[in-house]
Amino acid sequence: MNPPRVTIDNTSCPNATVIHVDSANKYGILLEVVQVLTDLKLIVKKAYISSDGGWFMDVFTVTNQSGHKITDESVLQGIKDYIYKSIGPDSCFLPSRRRAVGVEPSSDHTLIELTGTDRPGLLSEVSAVLTSLECNVVSAELWTHNGRAAAVMQVTDRESGLAVSDAERVGRIKGRLYNVFRGRSRDAKTAVATTGATHPERRLHQMMFEDRDYERRGKDDGRAAASGSNPGPVVSVVNWLQKYYSVVTVRCRDRPKLLFDTVCTLTDMQYVVFHGSVDTEGPEAYQDYYIRHIDGCPVNSEAERKRIIQCLEAAIERRVSEGLKLELSTGDRVGLLSDVTRIFRENGLTVTRAEVSTRGDEAVNTFYVRDAAGSAVELRTLEAIRQEIGQTVLQVKGHPEQPKPPVAAQDSPTRFLFSSLLFRPRSLCNLGP
Repeated sequence: MNPPRVTIDNTSCPNATVIHVDSANKYGILLEVVQVLTDLKLIVKKAYISSDGGWFMDVFTVTNQSGHKITDESVLQGIKDYIYKSIGPDSCFLPSRRRAVGVEPSSDHTLIELTGTDRPGLLSEVSAVLTSLECNVVSAELWTHNGRAAAVMQVTDRESGLAVSDAERVGRIKGRLYNVFRGRSRDAKTAVATTGATHPERRLHQMMFEDRDYERRGKDDGRAAASGSNPGPVVSVVNWLQKYYSVVTVRCRDRPKLLFDTVCTLTDMQYVVFHGSVDTEGPEAYQDYYIRHIDGCPVNSEAERKRIIQCLEAAIERRVSEGLKLELSTGDRVGLLSDVTRIFRENGLTVTRAEVSTRGDEAVNTFYVRDAAGSAVELRTLEAIRQEIGQTVLQVKGHPEQPKPPVAAQDSPTRFLFSSLLFRPRSLCNLGP
């Protein structure tokens, strides 16, 4: 069964698209396919996994972001092409890191990876340092969990718009960022590479796993409070000795990218999924995996069983951000991220998760924030921030009290001052590629 075969069935399920993937089996192939589906923003409603006996035969029932069947022929063909390209005979992937769909390796960006102790204002300090070092943040993702923080960033030189190539300057960037991320502790890690590409979310899972964030637990062992509105994940691991498998069961509230997060974690722990099923109909998600370690053995100790449970719980919790969602969309410029996060910090907010990107000349950023004490963000604080940044530039998602409707820019003196920074002449801005 080489090359692999990808078929799409749009007739057997009335409200979803069914994708069949058949191929010769190899380590990490399940993660490759799931990562492609995730990168294409498909929602996996059901999945049946079978990769025993040297063959990989999986079925995924998916919808688009709106929950509808995919009917556009060009989109369907794109799904087939991306999966084939990812696992076909000419593919050469590493389970440890692979670029996102549609992102090619490039020497135009400098890649920065940071791991350390989380604290209020951390993203503001990092972005301020990069701005002072004449670097423009093209994209970035920041995760925080259990008192730890990890970030993957792509930056360019302000003047050239290309990667920072000078070795001495690269060393200076690394040293300054290390000092910021270290804070009062001594367990920070920084890496700066002038070339290469990586999948940010894939890499963030790895970095948090390597940082052992799953071990940094509070008094309640780090589990989310089991409330009626947001119960924590329930994970179990038992051995099925007759078939020489360990059976992993995950029960939690459904959300986008959940399948990617769990499969990514099992792969990082060097476990192979031989059989599995996923069902996410309704608000809950149910996942069952029949696994063995890459050495061919099931889980062989109680300590390892507990470790798998902790790691899967951590993987699920990392993306369940605490805080209020803020979306910023405006013209890109050098120092934008530094200015926005400084305003958050000055108003007593801390960023728990961030997704920063540029699309042409536009900066499209998403921040999850809370106040420094961990409480809900007050409406008056939001109003003050939106007044300073711009009410049409910064949108609030999911606050129980709706902010006031946007006012005209000329009605806000502080908005005018900030807009003079946002919309500099093109010759003064590094808009990136």
